[in-house]
Amino acid sequence: MTSHPRLLSPLQLRGQTLRNRIVFGAHTNNMSDLGIPGPRMENYFVERALGGAAMIVTEPVPVHRTGVLTRGNLLHSSDEIIPHFQRITDKVKEAGAVICQQLYHVGAHGDSDLSFAPHWSPSGAPSYHDSDGSHRMTESEIQELLDAHLAAAIRAKKSGFQGVEVWAAYHSLLDQFWTPWSNTRDDKWGGSLENRTRFSRTLIENIRRACGEDFIVGLAISYSPGYSVTLSAENLCEIIDLHDTTGHIDYVTCGYGSYLEFDGIIPAFTHAEKLSTPLTAQLKSIVKHAVITSEASVRTPENAETILSSGEADLVSIVRGQIADPHLARKTTEGRAEDIRGCISCNQMCWGRRSRDYWISCLINPSVGREWEWGGDRFTKAEVAKSVLVVGAGPAGLEAARAAAERGHRVEIVEALPVIGGQFRLAGMQPRRAQILDLMEWYERQFAKLGVTVRLNTFLDDDEIAAHPAEVVVLATGSLPDETGFQRWLPHEPALPGLEAGGVWAPEQVMRREARLGDSVVVYDEGSNWRGVGTAWALAEQGKKVTIVTPEAFVGKEIARTAADGMARSRMAKLGVKMLTEHCIARWHGNGVTVRSLLTGEEETIAASALVMATTNRAFDPFPESFADKATHRIGDCTAPRLAAYAFHEGRKLALSL
Repeated sequence: MTSHPRLLSPLQLRGQTLRNRIVFGAHTNNMSDLGIPGPRMENYFVERALGGAAMIVTEPVPVHRTGVLTRGNLLHSSDEIIPHFQRITDKVKEAGAVICQQLYHVGAHGDSDLSFAPHWSPSGAPSYHDSDGSHRMTESEIQELLDAHLAAAIRAKKSGFQGVEVWAAYHSLLDQFWTPWSNTRDDKWGGSLENRTRFSRTLIENIRRACGEDFIVGLAISYSPGYSVTLSAENLCEIIDLHDTTGHIDYVTCGYGSYLEFDGIIPAFTHAEKLSTPLTAQLKSIVKHAVITSEASVRTPENAETILSSGEADLVSIVRGQIADPHLARKTTEGRAEDIRGCISCNQMCWGRRSRDYWISCLINPSVGREWEWGGDRFTKAEVAKSVLVVGAGPAGLEAARAAAERGHRVEIVEALPVIGGQFRLAGMQPRRAQILDLMEWYERQFAKLGVTVRLNTFLDDDEIAAHPAEVVVLATGSLPDETGFQRWLPHEPALPGLEAGGVWAPEQVMRREARLGDSVVVYDEGSNWRGVGTAWALAEQGKKVTIVTPEAFVGKEIARTAADGMARSRMAKLGVKMLTEHCIARWHGNGVTVRSLLTGEEETIAASALVMATTNRAFDPFPESFADKATHRIGDCTAPRLAAYAFHEGRKLALSL
């Protein structure tokens, strides 16, 4: 008997049979080529269909020129996309999944740099996406957007989609109409609930009439309790009840957050899981026709089964979980949930790349966005099995060893420490980041199943590597903290002034509990990322008096791309952490630190029992360029210290080449 009986049960939706309750929900993957869905986008979706997802809701398509939001948005108002999407929909359906397309317009929250058009909104409110205002639509413009939505739905049907999902989430156009705060109109489109919902009800009725009774129509909403001006759960239930009564909508998918509460839209590890279930449970109690989909941190099959079996939803949308492992649904169906590569909720390469307007990928699964190049997230056996020695069990070494073993090579991985993971494991010891430790356990399970030999507490010197019988040597020895304390913004100082006084530590020493810190600690965070921020947070939770100093304009600048920086600062502030920005360390005194303003040059001294320097690491590569009669490769931080994503990428890429 399966341990996920509800999750794996089928569901009927407008004559379509969903093979399980797992949806790969709509999200911006930014993979189009000049607005056309090409091989990158095609193989991205097909891989999730092959991976067992029951329904895929594709990249949202803007319905109108005023709704273009990203560089990678699909063409609006153009039939040119139809044959390209037909290729995708045919393959997805052939793989057993139902496929729908999300239609969207962001209303006031546009991006002028991309649309080069005024943002159209119900009442001319300011944008929460950029710093611009918006245009209050005229009656004829409202009709133009209704027509544009309908044309997009018809285009989707011609493209082979089995339905569309109308976007009313995150305080988008439809949500702006629904919300009294953003809809101050006094005509038939504003005021009463009937008037405020007229646009969405008319739109959905038009789609149903034009696309037929066998066409799926979904509605995407979100719950954003952080501000009183957004719709409450009771408001949303009333609105959905009004739409459900018509029988035109088939499902309602419920997310979390809004443009006003942005960090909730794609919640990082700083948030709780199953964020939307309080609302989905209420919706379940009122709808008579539509089924309810829960999204927002439904990360694992276990989470999903709990939601469904408790009656809080009918379907679950697992997006980042199926980005990290496109075969999540298939592995669950096969009773292999332990083999799922679990999302670590870092947002670094999914939302992190999308926020910088690149196509998305995944920190722990570098095949994402490269499925068309790498044959999906699957492996073909190597023509000739080789013996491979991997030196170093950080991210690069772990992925190289696993992927090489998947291809049939005989792999041995050696690590000087008593555990695998390197510095990445230490990151998993920071607050709320234990999902990283789960990933380490996943690698251990995969190594056991693949027959990878793991040798811990083992440091190989040059002669031992040279004498090893392996045909291929992979050096993944990582990087080490810079013992000089060099600061990029004090380039004339080769070392931290006062370093000789002692009491200066690296974040790695702190997380390994090697550092003797005392009660008051200054953390200098030059990278403005989790290495410094996470360490400061951890020390604050231990009861230390912490001051974090950064040369950047705000603490956590580099993690802003993950939408987790605000929550991190909030948590640290509540723990009493003092944050000093646009400063460097002028001198360490052994019992205090002199900081210097990068704006004025003024200095002040802060008492401290220890100083933690989160500066740029240095590559650790103590080996000769090559070893005789062995193919020698270097990957990860031993070539140049970088973020973990690039280590995972280089490990996989190398293994595919062996």
